[in-house]
Amino acid sequence: MAVQSPKPSNWIVHDYLAVNGGAERLVLTLAKVLPGWGLAVSGVYPDCSDSVRFSGVQVKDYGRWLLGWPRIIRALLVFVFPVVHLQGLQTVVYSGIYAPLAVWQQSNGLKILYCHSPPRFAFDRQDRYLRRCPLYLRPQLRLGIALYRRAYLRALAKMDLIITNSEHIRQHLKILTGFDSRVVHPPISTSKFIWQGQGDYYLSLGRLEPLKRVDRIVRAFKTLPDKKLVIISGGSQLRQLMVLAEEAPNIEFTNWVDDQQLIMWLGRAIATLYIPEDEDFGMSAVESMAAGKPVISVAEGGICESVVHEKTGLLLAPDPSPDAIAQAVQSLTAERAIAMRTACQQRALAFSTEQFIQAFESALGSLPTGNTPQFKY
Repeated sequence: MAVQSPKPSNWIVHDYLAVNGGAERLVLTLAKVLPGWGLAVSGVYPDCSDSVRFSGVQVKDYGRWLLGWPRIIRALLVFVFPVVHLQGLQTVVYSGIYAPLAVWQQSNGLKILYCHSPPRFAFDRQDRYLRRCPLYLRPQLRLGIALYRRAYLRALAKMDLIITNSEHIRQHLKILTGFDSRVVHPPISTSKFIWQGQGDYYLSLGRLEPLKRVDRIVRAFKTLPDKKLVIISGGSQLRQLMVLAEEAPNIEFTNWVDDQQLIMWLGRAIATLYIPEDEDFGMSAVESMAAGKPVISVAEGGICESVVHEKTGLLLAPDPSPDAIAQAVQSLTAERAIAMRTACQQRALAFSTEQFIQAFESALGSLPTGNTPQFKY
């Protein structure tokens, strides 16, 4: 199906807008601070539609003609085949793990990759993903991954500049692919996430997926009947975790919420919990600190670049048990959380949208003069 060429001369091309997650918020923020830019995706899904509607950003969905197709297949079809016409553009910022494959459709102009995370399924975590697949399908999946890995590496070689969202990811990308990058931490709307008092609950921010380890948080609060937990996210484990928490009236699920509700829940919490495995950066932790709320997290991955142990939160040892999480909750009382408020807010300012713009402009400084995009504040 032929698609008309986009009118703007500069575009952000992102995988898809699936949930109200960090990558989605980053590209929507980037589209706001780059005047006149377009944002192209392979799909806008229901769990993110409210955030897009309230963002004020015009989003072009190039996968509308593939409604009903699986999300990954839809993204590959949009970005591998000449659906998104990128010829003659001045600058394109590619975001995600599928969108960069469209770089071959861009004949001129600057090509920039903002890497949130390398596609771990195609490199160091391939065996983990293969084990989820039926044995008889593994040879075909292994071949598909090999073809994708080759295409991804060729796409990286075409980029004029590669930017990563943390030093943690810069090191991973270098080890896995051989390509170096510049670190520019994601932008956080620090003026949007504000203190709104202190309620009677702790807030879990991680998506309900295995790598976010929310099940351990649930198990911890099952041993803390006098502590209330609100889980403000959705994901593939929602039903499983609701069953796990059936006999725990102190645990509440909201599923996905829009930005306005997120701001409200976060602004009134005692503290937040976010204990992902090997997190890329962790925008949720910084949003929590911006609202003056300390974070119970884990001393691994990109979290170590934002949360300061015992000043803006508590960093547990890697692979924390439910008991360790429960002990941290008991330690981070309402009174101690309030005492950390100012330090949290000051720390979050280091990751503000203004800081992001300055760092992004600095990274672009090495590109040809006169071709770099202009930001608005």
